[in-house]
This record gives sequence, C-alpha cells and structure tokens, in this order.
Amino acid sequence: MRVLIVEDEPRLAENIARGLREAAAYAVDVVHDGEAGLSAIQANPYDAVILDLMLPKLDGMQVLQRIRQAGRRTPVLVLTARDDKESVIALLNAGADDYLTKPFDLGELLARTKALVRRGKGQASPILAVDDLQVNTADRTVYRNSRSITLTAMEYRVLEYLAHRPGAVVSKKELLEHLYDYNWEKFSNVIEVYVSGLRRKLNDGSSRKLIHTLRNQGYVLRA
Repeated sequence: MRVLIVEDEPRLAENIARGLREAAAYAVDVVHDGEAGLSAIQANPYDAVILDLMLPKLDGMQVLQRIRQAGRRTPVLVLTARDDKESVIALLNAGADDYLTKPFDLGELLARTKALVRRGKGQASPILAVDDLQVNTADRTVYRNSRSITLTAMEYRVLEYLAHRPGAVVSKKELLEHLYDYNWEKFSNVIEVYVSGLRRKLNDGSSRKLIHTLRNQGYVLRA
C-alpha cells in the first residue's frame, strides 16, 4: 500500500512515515505544503492520504475540497489542532474520512490509517481470506491451511495488495504504483521476482495454486 503524508512539520512527518513503513510495511511519500500535496494526489494512485489542516501555500481544507470536487475517492485522514463540533462537521462535510486532533498518539494514527486503507478496499476486517489463505493486516502474519508462512517485507506487500483485490487482475504497473514511493526506480522485473518467491512459499505443501499469471495482463489471487 502507498500513503501520502502532507505535513509541514518535517520531524512529525518523518516520524509518521517511519511508523507506517515499519509497522505497516507501507510505501510512503512526504510533502510539506498544500500545493505539493494536491499535485501528488493528482499524479499518483494513493491508498490513503494523511493531510494536515494548517499548511502553507494551500491549506488542508482547500486540498480536501479540490480532490473531492475532482471525483477522487482516496481515503483522507485529517490532522487538526481544532476539535470543536463545528470544525469537525466542516471537515466531514468537505469529504474527510477520519480526523485526529494534535497532539495524537502515533499508535492510534497507524491503526486509523490501516482501517482507512481497508475500508477504501471494501474490507472491514483486518483479516483477508482467500480460500485457505489468511492475511492478517494488523500484525502482518500469513497462514495457509493453518500453516504459518514467513515472507520478506516486499513479498508481504505484494500479497497484501493482491489479497485486498481477490479475483481481480492486477497489472505489474498497478503493483509498482502502489508498492513503491516516488524515489524508487521502477523496473517491472522486480515484481516477477517477488511473485515467484510468493508462489513458492504459498504453494509449499498445497496442490492448489493461488496466484495465477495472465499473459500480458498481470496477476490474480484466487482459488
């Protein structure tokens, strides 16, 4: 999953980014003003956006209103110093999916961001199940037929994204866009390497394949 942080306090932004990378294995982009945030959202298919309300150049409310007016449904968690009822109502009416008031607990922010990503994919539960495979997005554990499977960080990212879209054909381009931040040199063959490793680990001891390749289209996770 790929998340954008729009926050003008560099230290806070980096703490949030580090938490998302380490605790959720998300790819994270960081920008420090509203104009850069709006441009990034318009250019990239993020799975969630963490948006500070008080930003230079373009404030968070304006960013939120513009992306919603453009029809973008990306889940947005707003960070705000105001928690009065009128401010909260205005945020929700403008299209915010959730909000946190500063100062906040980092653990709560991580949990809320994970929940937004799940809801954005149409999943309420942290456990994603496909046939006899279970992916627990809360603690990043993977089981198949009760057998624990150990994955590398990138293998897990690929699997989690596919598990959020069971039965759908996911192209290499889509995987690259959602699994890497904008500093990554995007070479499509790395996806093939991770999928190959995933197949080997998921199929060990099972006669039923779960990850299927559709020539010139991409990958699909299904029984």
